[in-house]
Amino acid sequence: MLEVFPSFILDEDDGVRAPASADNRVDDSSLLDAYSRSVTRVVEQVGPSVVRLDIRRGDGKRAGSGSGVIVSPDGLVLTNSHVVQGARRAEVTTLDGRSFSGRVLGDDPDTDLALVRIDESATLPAARLGDSKTLKPGEIAIAIGNPLGFDASVTAGVISALGRSLRSKNGRLIEDVIQTDAALNPGNSGGPLVSSKGEVIGVNTAIITGAQGICFAVASNTASFVLGELVSHGRVRRAYLGIGAGTILLPRRIALRLGLAQTTGAVVSMVEAESPADHAGLLTGDILLAIDGAAVTGADDLLRFLDAEKINRTIPLDVLRRSDRRRFWAALRERER
Repeated sequence: MLEVFPSFILDEDDGVRAPASADNRVDDSSLLDAYSRSVTRVVEQVGPSVVRLDIRRGDGKRAGSGSGVIVSPDGLVLTNSHVVQGARRAEVTTLDGRSFSGRVLGDDPDTDLALVRIDESATLPAARLGDSKTLKPGEIAIAIGNPLGFDASVTAGVISALGRSLRSKNGRLIEDVIQTDAALNPGNSGGPLVSSKGEVIGVNTAIITGAQGICFAVASNTASFVLGELVSHGRVRRAYLGIGAGTILLPRRIALRLGLAQTTGAVVSMVEAESPADHAGLLTGDILLAIDGAAVTGADDLLRFLDAEKINRTIPLDVLRRSDRRRFWAALRERER
């Protein structure tokens, strides 16, 4: 005969107290309701800033479409470089059905990002770029876009991993990429990946064919840097070091011994042959702590620090190799487009 025994809960002194009841257990339905309300709130907040982009070639013919996100009320739209495909014009359609003409201010194939400026004078709903450095795996990630022409389509999941590298269309490695299981579909490229706070934490960029549920977005800190460069110069000029890198947590024991204020660094995942990093003596597994005296807390810092100002300069690189802090000198040059 099968006997059913009541569940008991141990108190802090390991003593048995009252049987577990429905009131003692986590109410899954309330958690799901809270999750649903959070996603709904974010979509209502950010959805109006997500647009559809129809790309036009020089002869006026349609060359494809994708998604974008308005990041400035005067009409700056972030999207993917592979969405604009080198074109100079785009038709921008908002969620409420308004249509605007836009010009491509610039694109950066190295990060698969591009910037479109709406020509007409209008005040538009803009999304806020968040700080991708504060993200943690397991946090809610919401993708909004226009897959296959279906406006404001929403998928939700979690951040699966941070600091990934992804090879762009031109063969360059895009660093500090966010991996998510929020489903992306053709046409979602260029749309925002949004946190539960309603901040854009990434720009959706790719799906790996044949790998279900593995999707990627360019981190918002990278997008913020590229946005500033494209607005100021129409292109992104960079100094060339010649490494692939990801963000890594520094061993606390070593950080304390070396007196480091930072808790993270940029771990070298690859060194290109004959590059400035190769000539300087960097090795795979080294952790970059500082460039030219500025602390490096992650891969996205490399994009900001390796700017035009450092082209043709020889700069110090502070590196953690095994448990020792070392300094190397790298003669940087301009990165070829």
